Amino acid sequence: MSVAFRRDGDEEHLEPKFEVPIPPGLNLVTGAGLDLIRTRIAEMEDAVGSAGDETALNAAKRDLRYWRARLASAQLQPPASGSKAMFGSCVRFELGGKVRTVAIVGHDEAEPAQGRLAFTAPLARALLGAEAGDFVDFNGREEAIELLEVSAA
Repeated sequence: MSVAFRRDGDEEHLEPKFEVPIPPGLNLVTGAGLDLIRTRIAEMEDAVGSAGDETALNAAKRDLRYWRARLASAQLQPPASGSKAMFGSCVRFELGGKVRTVAIVGHDEAEPAQGRLAFTAPLARALLGAEAGDFVDFNGREEAIELLEVSAA
């Protein structure tokens, strides 16, 4: 039989596993974000200890490397204060006739469906620095957003 038709093992046909990508830029975190990172590290350490097969073990180790890197680069920010929208703020605004509320947080704690936006998200960037009563441009439209209220998240 030709060598071209022989298969030595299944390993050569598996998709390569890459490291979990780390978002570029600063790793700003809120107090809750820092707690989240520490919780994830504990979960991954447990997963490494209880992994049943090599695939699960490698995945848990990869995730643990990610979370440890995030902890090492975390920059805890002071709680938001004042009336300006900033990292850690909760902002209530009107956009397109709908009132929404979002919290501006770090990458690892961002969940847009739950109203937690990463500080680098376009909507969060548009809100940063604005105060209640201000109108800000967004998505190519002038004064598209009216800020209604700014508070600590």
